[in-house]
Amino acid sequence: MQRRLRKWALVSVAALLTATGVTAAALPEAAATTATINGSTTYQPIDGFGFSEHFGRAEIMRGSQGLPAQKQREILDLLLNRTTGAGLSILRLGIDSGIQPTDPGGPNATPKYVWDGNDKGQLWLAQQARAYGVNRFYADAWTAPGYMKTNGTDADGGTLCGLSGASCPSGDWRRAYANFLVQYAKFYGQAGVRVTDLGFTNEPDWTATYDSMRLTPAQAVEFTKVLGPIANAAGYKVACCDSFGWNQQKSYSGAIEADATARGYVATHTGHTYASAVDGPLPTRKRTWMSEWSPNGTTWNENWDDGSGYDGFTVASAIHDALTKGNTSGYVYWYGASTGATRGLIRMDGADHHVSKRLWAMANYSRFIRPGATRIGATTSDADLKLSAFRDTDGTVTVVALNAAADAREVSFSLRSTGITTGTATPYLTDGSHSTARQAAIAVGGGSLTATVPARSLVTYTIKR
Repeated sequence: MQRRLRKWALVSVAALLTATGVTAAALPEAAATTATINGSTTYQPIDGFGFSEHFGRAEIMRGSQGLPAQKQREILDLLLNRTTGAGLSILRLGIDSGIQPTDPGGPNATPKYVWDGNDKGQLWLAQQARAYGVNRFYADAWTAPGYMKTNGTDADGGTLCGLSGASCPSGDWRRAYANFLVQYAKFYGQAGVRVTDLGFTNEPDWTATYDSMRLTPAQAVEFTKVLGPIANAAGYKVACCDSFGWNQQKSYSGAIEADATARGYVATHTGHTYASAVDGPLPTRKRTWMSEWSPNGTTWNENWDDGSGYDGFTVASAIHDALTKGNTSGYVYWYGASTGATRGLIRMDGADHHVSKRLWAMANYSRFIRPGATRIGATTSDADLKLSAFRDTDGTVTVVALNAAADAREVSFSLRSTGITTGTATPYLTDGSHSTARQAAIAVGGGSLTATVPARSLVTYTIKR
């Protein structure tokens, strides 16, 4: 009886469709998601994507814990190679008190700088990065040397002596600290690595048990006006202030922007996203960088999408938000490679290394969105499809699609004002079983293309005429 009822129902539906002029063969399929890439809508320029190996991680990569030369080269390729790796283009260097660890006799005494030509492996890494084509080096200080601070030690906060509200018996160390920072950059220059960006504080609103220094927004403004002319005269751009949260950085950026002199000296506003994620632009017209973050987590994780909050999908989402909500020109992850239960992109483990999908989440952006590119318009009505688009200096258009849905999306991309009406789009897929893997090219015709973005995946399309 059930079979007869089903057959009757199917016949009845077919008859009804015929009577209304619609045949079963003419039933519409699910419509493709539409997306518009608009080259006439422009946003921020791109400075690049990067990482750090501060606190001795560069020395470990160099082989201090038994990593052989072959594995060392594999790690460097994974981080820096533009064909097989992430092609990262910014290296963030950590400045500590190493070049003048002891008090020279006061702020007006002749400095007693020392240089070991190593800097805990960071100089070696910078030279390696330069060989891969990296030319953006951001040197940033976690603290002034302890004898320049109110608490007398590198760690546990304290404030630079001489700033408002920070009087010390030893005197005013503001200018001496500015000269100290510039000298650090000069040592790198003498070794063939040109530091481009110079920062004087890291997380000034958080006291750490390791190297740290507290500065209020007003004190950051005050020191900017000391460092600015000294750094600029030596050829370095000033970056500030690397607050530990994006919302927290807004108060620093706002204070700098409110002061005409400080505003003129700060070239790049930098913030982290530990205390708060990117939810909008910083209050400045200058370039902005998300300059440090890695997700919380208690174990090493190599997975793409496991809901842990420190998998590859999480990192891809964070990069997307920084670029599209924050209009950031730079995105600098914390550790490229570290040890133990790291949330770095790579784990170094004695004589071996392991790769997390976090690296490939980064690579889908960093390998293809190159310094000098400009973010352009990318819109869709599909809330699960997180799109961003960029036009490179050679005319290539790069579209990055992160599908947050549990099913695949067929997407019809319209390329408006991009200069591309015919050509090819080459997809690169990252998901549970692919790692920035090249897929079959897709034809572009009539200024459009149609592609399928798999469920819970990240796809980058490089589109050329």
